[in-house]
Amino acid sequence: MLTYKYDSLRNRLQNLGSALVAYSGGVDSTLLAFAAHVVLGEKCVAVLATSDVHTRNEVDDARQTATQLGFCLLEVDTYELADPRFVENSPDRCYYCKSEMFGLLRHVADTHGIKWVLDGSNADDVADHRPGRKAALEYNVISPLLEAGLHKQEIRDLSQMLGLPTWDKPSMACLATRFPYGSPITDDGLERVMRAEEALRGLGLRQFRVRAHGDVARVEVEPEEMQRAWDLREAVASAVKDAGFTFAAQDLEGYRSGKMDEALTGTTADHAD
Repeated sequence: MLTYKYDSLRNRLQNLGSALVAYSGGVDSTLLAFAAHVVLGEKCVAVLATSDVHTRNEVDDARQTATQLGFCLLEVDTYELADPRFVENSPDRCYYCKSEMFGLLRHVADTHGIKWVLDGSNADDVADHRPGRKAALEYNVISPLLEAGLHKQEIRDLSQMLGLPTWDKPSMACLATRFPYGSPITDDGLERVMRAEEALRGLGLRQFRVRAHGDVARVEVEPEEMQRAWDLREAVASAVKDAGFTFAAQDLEGYRSGKMDEALTGTTADHAD
C-alpha cells in the first residue's frame, strides 16, 4: 500500500510538468520536495520562506537538508508582523500568514515560468483547525501528499525507506503557535520563545514547546521525555528565565500537537500545532 501511494504521488507530480514546492525542511515538505525534484528535475524549485516566526535552527537545518539532497533552493522573506491582523492573533491568524506566503510563492512561480505551487499538507491535516487551507485553496495551491492519501506516519516511513534525514525529525510549527489566541504577537515575545526553545534543545530535549502566557513559560514536553525534563528542572527553569520569562512551569499533560487550538472546541483532540 505504501509503495502504491508513493507511485501515485510520483505520477501526480509527473503530470504537473513543473512545480514550486513550499519548503520548510520539515518531514512533509522534504519528502514532497525530494519526490518532485526526482520526477521533474530542473522544472522544480523548492522555496524556503524565512521570517521572525521561524527559528534560526529550523532555517539552517532546512538549508543543510536542501544542499544534502540536491534541491534547487530559493529563499524569500515574509513579514507577518507587518500585518496587524496577524499580530492580534485571532483564530484565523494562520490564514493571513498563508495568504501572504502563497501570494509571494505564486509570484515567484510566475517569474520562473512554473505552473503549479505545492504544499506539504497530508491526509491527517483535514481534521485539524487549519485556516491556512482556505488560503491554499484561494491561490490554487496543490497538496499532492494529501491527494495521495499519505498520513504522517506513512510519510515518516517513506522518508526512512528513501534515506531522507528528516524521517524522524520532531514536528515543527511557527513560533506564533506558542501564544494563546488573543495574546498579541510581538518581536520581543517571539525572541523570548526562540531563545528558550534553543536552550532546551541544547539540554537534549527533542519534542517540546514553550508556550508563552505573559511572564509564565509553560513547557510542554513529549510524555516519553517528561521524566527527563523533570530531572533537568533546575536547568530548564534557568534556561527559561535567562530567555526573559519570570516563571517556568512544566505542563503535566505533556506535549500534544495543537494544544492551543483545544480552547476553540473545548476538546482534547489532536490538532495542528
